[in-house]
Amino acid sequence: MMRRTRRTTTSLTALAATGFLAGAACAQDINTTEPNGAAYDQTAAFEGQTRAPALEGDVALQQTVLAEGLEHPWGLTELPDGNWLVTERPGRMRMVAPDGTLSEPISGLPEVDARDQGGLHDVSVAEDFADTRRVWWTYAEPRGDGENATAVATGILSEDGSALEDVQRIWQQQPAWASTKHFGARIVHDGEGNIFVGLGERSDPEPRVYAQDPQSTLGKIVRIDAEDGSPAGAGIEGALPEIWSMGHRNIQGAAMGPDGQLWMNEHGPQGGDELNAIEAGLNYGWPEVTYGVDYSGAEMGVTEMEGTEQPVYYWDPSPAISGMAFYEGDMFADWQGDALIGGLRSGDIIRLNIEDGMVTGKARHATGIGRVREVEVASDGALMVITDEESGQLIRITPEG
Repeated sequence: MMRRTRRTTTSLTALAATGFLAGAACAQDINTTEPNGAAYDQTAAFEGQTRAPALEGDVALQQTVLAEGLEHPWGLTELPDGNWLVTERPGRMRMVAPDGTLSEPISGLPEVDARDQGGLHDVSVAEDFADTRRVWWTYAEPRGDGENATAVATGILSEDGSALEDVQRIWQQQPAWASTKHFGARIVHDGEGNIFVGLGERSDPEPRVYAQDPQSTLGKIVRIDAEDGSPAGAGIEGALPEIWSMGHRNIQGAAMGPDGQLWMNEHGPQGGDELNAIEAGLNYGWPEVTYGVDYSGAEMGVTEMEGTEQPVYYWDPSPAISGMAFYEGDMFADWQGDALIGGLRSGDIIRLNIEDGMVTGKARHATGIGRVREVEVASDGALMVITDEESGQLIRITPEG
C-alpha cells in the first residue's frame, strides 16, 4: 500500500494527576459550553486544575499515512515483530505491517453489537506475547432483546496472524442495558497478571445512577485476572469483588504512567472532560459531581462533594478526549514522561506535562489530523495514531527530518 506523507508544525498539550469525572449523556463527542468555562458559576477546586499554561516551543512533525480505509478504528497495539493490531468498530480486527500492508480481517472474533458507539473496542497484548501470542479485547456484547454491555475476551493469535484461537469471553459487565452508548472500554495491564478495564455507565438517566451502585459494574474500573477473569478488585466493603474504583462516566483513555500510577480519562457531558489518577477504592463522583452541564444547559450536580475525588485536570469546553499514552522514547527528547491524549472533537494530540501529580503545562499538536481515537508510542519512539472516521487512518508521526 502506498503511504502518503504530510508535514506539519504545531505544538502539544500537557497532563496531570488524581481522579474524578463529569457528566450526562454523550452527544457524540460534541460540546457547546462557552470557552470561558464556568457553565453556571463553576470554579476549579485548585489552581492548575484547568487551563494550564501553554508549553513553549513548536515541533515540526512529519505525518505518514501507513494504512487507510479502516472503518471507525478504535483500538491499537504493537506486536514485538513491529506489526500492529487494530480494531474496527463493526467487529473486525486486522494486522498492519510496518510497510503499511493491511491484512484481511482476523477470524475467530465473537459477535458484537455495533450500533452507534458499540462494536469492537480496545485490543491489548501482554509483554510475553512473543511466547504466548495471547490477545485481549473489549466489545459491546449483545445480550438479547436489544440489551448489551461491555465484555472482555481473550484468545491466541495464530502464527500466521490470520485467526484467533481458543477464544473465551472472560468477563461481562452487569447489568446489561438497552442503550447504544457509553461502553468504555480501555484495557491496562498491571504487570502482575491482571488487567484494569475502564467502563462506561451507559449514558441514559436510568442506568447512569448505577455508577454509584457498588453492586453494579456500570461506571466503574474493574481489575480482573487476565487469564480467567476472576475478581482482583480493591476489596471495597459491600462492593462486587472486581471493582477497583467507581463514579465514572465514560472512560475513553487509559495508561500506566512511568512511575506505575494508573491514569484514565473520561468524557464529561457538555464540558467537564476529565483526567484522573486512579487509586484503589475511591469514588470519582459521577453523576453527583461534575464540571459539565446537561446538553439542555441545565445544571447537573455539584463540582465538589465529600467522599469523592477531584479530577487532576478537566477541560471546559470539551475536546472529547480519547486514547492516551505516556511518552518514553528517543525521537522526542523533550517529551519524556509527558502524557499524550487524543482529541476527537478537537482533532489533535494533547500533550500534558505532569509534575508531582499536577498538570504544569499543555500543548496541542498535529492540529487537523482528524478524530484521534488512540495514541500509542512505537518501539522506535514514533507516535502512532488512529483516526475514528468512516475511512479512518493509521498515521505514523515523527519529528521533521
